[in-house]
Amino acid sequence: MKRICMALMILLLGQAAMAERIKDLANVQGVRSNQLLGYGLVVGLNGTGDKMGSSPFAEQSLRSLLTQLGIVVPPGTSINPKNVAAVTVHAELPPFVKPGQRIDITVDSIGDAKSLRGGSLLMTPLKGIDGNVYAIAQGNLVVGGLSAEGADGSKVSVNIPSSGRIPNGATVERAVPTGFARSPVLTLNLKDADFTTAARVVEAINKTIGPGTAHAVDMASIEVNAPADAGQRVSFMSMLENIEVHPAEAVAKVIINSRTGTVVINQAVRVSPAAVSHGSMTVTISENPEASQPNPLSSGQTTVVPKSQVDVSEDGRRMFKFAPGVTLDEVVRAVNDVGAAPSDLVAILEALKQAGALKADLVVI
Repeated sequence: MKRICMALMILLLGQAAMAERIKDLANVQGVRSNQLLGYGLVVGLNGTGDKMGSSPFAEQSLRSLLTQLGIVVPPGTSINPKNVAAVTVHAELPPFVKPGQRIDITVDSIGDAKSLRGGSLLMTPLKGIDGNVYAIAQGNLVVGGLSAEGADGSKVSVNIPSSGRIPNGATVERAVPTGFARSPVLTLNLKDADFTTAARVVEAINKTIGPGTAHAVDMASIEVNAPADAGQRVSFMSMLENIEVHPAEAVAKVIINSRTGTVVINQAVRVSPAAVSHGSMTVTISENPEASQPNPLSSGQTTVVPKSQVDVSEDGRRMFKFAPGVTLDEVVRAVNDVGAAPSDLVAILEALKQAGALKADLVVI
């Protein structure tokens, strides 16, 4: 039987578990980045800025800026420069960054500016969630998008011209305090919580550094006794994060994207003994009108009589059987043999799950 290619199916073939470093499995509690946000003005645009009538906040910001610079705009005077745009500025403050260091920023228009290409961001304070200023942003934008519009209204846009970035565009003014050097213990939080992985991490740390160094708090957190001296703690963490651990096998899952038909099956999926028969029934209805002639010497007339023909056909596809402990590769091969398409595979997997034969979590997204 001819195989139908499952073009949208992703096969994750089972491989032997590989050792991974602790730095790839866990994060150190308290060592994290922080988000910064600010509001500012971009100037120097080539007539592609905000329309002050439809973006009153841009006009208000411009008036406030001019007042701070000692320029008084008479009341009632209309300000409508097309080379100014109101923008939001956001950035991510990495852990342990110090005052004077620079970070990248992203600038996005919040008005009706058509493009930020060629603009410069004026001095903008970036605040954290606590309201404190942690960085000051300023500089020339790098915009990857392009927009052009003709007099007849035709318009061409490439990427997003109303958003840009400034590499090293903000200077850090305040450091975020962390408990890395103060806490007597370091807490490792597993990226994928698992009791088996947590136990193996504890075992690997105690085997490498010494008994009693680490203990598991729960399936996600592991506490490690660390040196009190900050310099020694850095060296200790360097050794700790490079310890290799064999993580536990992932939970058996089948992920189905109902919109695209994509099916992802991980290596832990198993199928209990089951028999599956998959086929398709085709119903064909054809209309063949016939002419009805009246009897000789009668006063009848020729009429058209409808005639319908209904044919039912069913593909003779084979039944296949799953033996105990069938692996992913065998499941896919068996489904391929009966010529099932990705949508048919979804139906087969759902039926196996309802029958209790599919030993996996079936997740539909």
